[in-house]
Amino acid sequence: MSKKNISQEKIIQAFLSSAFDKSAGGTSLADVADSLEIKKASLYNHFDSREAMYAASVEYCKNQIGAVEFLIPKLADSLLDGKTTVQSAFKKLISRYFALFDSEPLFKMYVFVHTEQYFNVECLKIVQAQAEKMAENIRTLFDCAVAVKAFKPKTEKELKDLCLDCTSLILQQLDSYIAVRKETVRLNPETGAGSLFELPSDNNIINRAVKLVEAFLNCLG
Repeated sequence: MSKKNISQEKIIQAFLSSAFDKSAGGTSLADVADSLEIKKASLYNHFDSREAMYAASVEYCKNQIGAVEFLIPKLADSLLDGKTTVQSAFKKLISRYFALFDSEPLFKMYVFVHTEQYFNVECLKIVQAQAEKMAENIRTLFDCAVAVKAFKPKTEKELKDLCLDCTSLILQQLDSYIAVRKETVRLNPETGAGSLFELPSDNNIINRAVKLVEAFLNCLG
């Protein structure tokens, strides 16, 4: 592969793929170079060190994951217009959100960040920011639900706490979902996202997440 075909983004993606299989700590520059079919020395044209490559990978994940929204604005509008229920809106949003993180490139990014959060404060901040953004999106939905009288009026503190609880519930199920998928793909690489033998989504976990949220929402009416 010629030098002109190598970019920082390709190197980062190769690092994330190796980290998925071997862990970030177990991934060397040689591993990344081998996967790209280039000489190890060529990596230094893009990064000064392994640490610089790691830091760039964290920043890359921060930008990519940070751009993901839980809420689709048109669903909030449909809720306000009476065209959908809050339960139906959440069902669609949960299924969509799980599908996004079950696909590349977000799948390996999620695994990387959620593993490294225990060792790297910047990764922890990414995980926290993801939860905060989801809570904000859910707050928008809850405000719409209150506006159409789908929920009883809530105090500001009640709404804030409910948003955090709902966010925690969804993300716990997403963690379980990704953990199962990761192990399946790790043991059977040919089933990974984008491959010829890509496995379908695990609807059992998704359906469980939807049912748990529905039960949670039914308590708010």
